[in-house]
Amino acid sequence: MRKSGFSMGRAVGVAVIGLAAMGGLMLWLALALSENRALQAQEGLLFGTWRVLYDTYAPSAGVMAAAFVVALVFVAIATGVETTVATRYRRATDAVDKPLAPKIVMARTRGVFHGPVTITVLIPAHNEQDRITATITSLQTQADPPERIVVVADNCTDATPDLARAAGVEVFITRGNVHKKGGALNQALADLLPELGENDCVMVMDADTVLDQGYLTAARRRFTDDRALMAVGGLFYGEDGAGLLGQFQRNEYTRYSRDIRRRRGRVFVLTGTASVFRSRALRTVAAARGTRIPGRTGDVYDTAALTEDNELTLALKSLGGLMVSPQECTVVTEVMPTWQALWHQRLRWQRGALENLAAYGITPQTTRYWFQQLGIGYGAIALSSYLLLIVITALALDQWVWYPFWGALGLLFMLERLVGVWRSDVRAKLAAVALVPELVYATFLNVVFLKGVVDILLARQANWGHVVRDADGATRVAGA
Repeated sequence: MRKSGFSMGRAVGVAVIGLAAMGGLMLWLALALSENRALQAQEGLLFGTWRVLYDTYAPSAGVMAAAFVVALVFVAIATGVETTVATRYRRATDAVDKPLAPKIVMARTRGVFHGPVTITVLIPAHNEQDRITATITSLQTQADPPERIVVVADNCTDATPDLARAAGVEVFITRGNVHKKGGALNQALADLLPELGENDCVMVMDADTVLDQGYLTAARRRFTDDRALMAVGGLFYGEDGAGLLGQFQRNEYTRYSRDIRRRRGRVFVLTGTASVFRSRALRTVAAARGTRIPGRTGDVYDTAALTEDNELTLALKSLGGLMVSPQECTVVTEVMPTWQALWHQRLRWQRGALENLAAYGITPQTTRYWFQQLGIGYGAIALSSYLLLIVITALALDQWVWYPFWGALGLLFMLERLVGVWRSDVRAKLAAVALVPELVYATFLNVVFLKGVVDILLARQANWGHVVRDADGATRVAGA
């Protein structure tokens, strides 16, 4: 199964890059064929003082209309498929293929009181002595704290287990684990899940995450009010620090959370920073591994997946599970302190997402994600082409020529970036208004995306570094 999935991974890379490149080529041809014209620069005064060269060129109404229609069709298809799939799963009655579908779960739990909702928190931790105490404290000081907190200490060589015990929580020591976070959680869940009832839930929370007040209260209320709900995810925000690079990441996370709020909590990915699962959901996933979904039977997490949170989201959706990320459930998570650390993190995320799509193939549940990857690929090519065009134009002309039409589009883009972080502090707004630095950041992420696709195409072995902090507080990427 993994071998065919790996071959499918190459197909994913070819499809994403091929379709995105084709879209870029078609756009270029349309502009080249319809807008063949010579430079028509004029001289004018700006504010009555500065002499500037400008060109009133703008694409024809036909080209702009075509671009608008293409974008509208793309969005309509993606949203239409997502809505159709969601509606179909809410009404599904196939208990074999969709055992977590709302109708099936409601029927099986009707008429029985399963007790109040409880939450057991698992914190997978590998050498997290500098952060584990703050993470535990954020749980213990919740207005509605969890019933149990278990630190899953995985191959720790520092004081993580001792600090966890000193904080008054349980410690689970992994045994011979070579599968990192997913393997550690599988061992802990194998001991935990048999003890849990219908309303007993499990939160999986990263050791570098701090819960905002009210997260667990909101999660309990959601699970209590809706017996069919299988998972509650968190909206994450970046911690302070890491200079301008950290601000870029905070802005990115803020925009993502805004998108989820606008989607009324409909989940793209159940974030690994902090998500809560009903025990039924995790047991059903473990039983379905190796048959209806990828992985080894009995494992909750597929240890072959590079991004376990993304893969588990696909697993739950494939089994019909209902999930949500409420705006009350927010967490503060780590930001990468260096470009090298960010490169390793995002390359793992991107390649993991593509490989997960390869493992699941083209299904109703993955259609939305295929469109998302295609959009990222097209955006990477479009932005790179746009920046390249600016450089070529600047080198080809003796003087800078301003294009009011494209300048106006740039202002609209800047406004969109600003609106996306409007609820944040002044630093976020300044970074958005400056625009150019964020374009550099976006270009960096596009390069990471293309690198991930190329690695899959060339069948390169994944080798991920782990960001660690030395005793003096310095950060480095180990094992890269």
